[in-house]
Amino acid sequence: MRTAVFVGALALAAVALTPSAAQAVRNPTPPPVVTDTTDPYNTGLSSETISYGSHRRQEMDVSWTPDGTDRPGVFLVHGGWWSSGDKKYMTSIARGYAEQGYTVFNLNYRLSGQAAWPAQRTDVLAAIALAKKHAARWAFDPKNFVVVGFSAGGHIAASVGTYGNGIAGLRGVVGLSPIISPLRAYSDGLATKDAYKRKLRASAVKLAGGCTPKGKCSRVWASMEVAWHASPKDAPMLTVHSQDEFVPPVQSQPLKQMLGQVGVPVTVLTVAGTAHSAPLYRDPAVLEAVQQWIAERIAQE
Repeated sequence: MRTAVFVGALALAAVALTPSAAQAVRNPTPPPVVTDTTDPYNTGLSSETISYGSHRRQEMDVSWTPDGTDRPGVFLVHGGWWSSGDKKYMTSIARGYAEQGYTVFNLNYRLSGQAAWPAQRTDVLAAIALAKKHAARWAFDPKNFVVVGFSAGGHIAASVGTYGNGIAGLRGVVGLSPIISPLRAYSDGLATKDAYKRKLRASAVKLAGGCTPKGKCSRVWASMEVAWHASPKDAPMLTVHSQDEFVPPVQSQPLKQMLGQVGVPVTVLTVAGTAHSAPLYRDPAVLEAVQQWIAERIAQE
């Protein structure tokens, strides 16, 4: 038995979900199966691991306070080059939000070696749909939640934020070192000695199904570009980068510009150094800024 953990410049048209992907969002897995509800930290929280789809990676840990009060939600999306990583690496972060009183959904999703884009975005949408459907079970307010993503997970989270013309209840998106533009990453990784930038370029190609951004693959890459899907009802965003990391602050500038043009606020926070993703989040100043931004977004009606 698995033990549940506590989950502290071209203009191309957007690509719609395939019929099968759309079906996954409309019809998420009905009643979730409980794998465990233990509380090893004795915090008064409840926790369980549930499946939101049929693939083994379509799974999430849920932690909540079972006091009969509907609480805002935090969805966490781990990083890992789109091809690796696991929700277990988000355990302490998830537990921290749960202890603050949020209902927390710590997600796994299909990796790029298992399914090409937009499967990753589809999975997060399906997880959100399931959480809304069973909101009462987890004391979750489906009209009041944020999505927080790390690195490649930041790209997925931001893509959810600009999906369609807004998602009901989504109050904000936070990206820690988010790859907002895979096209920029592809270009930056072409002529560089930076091993991380070269790996990111290759990872973006893998996410696109193994094709480069030209010809028939242009539409896939267009779908991956977060800023190109800006619309007036999209979620406000906060992105955080280190000044000298391999996913630099310039990654977020097109998002700030294009969402700003339709009236959606984007805050780009830059700090000194090279820290990336979760290590960046653990900077006390960054942690405080992110948590304050989320609290302010959640508090707005």
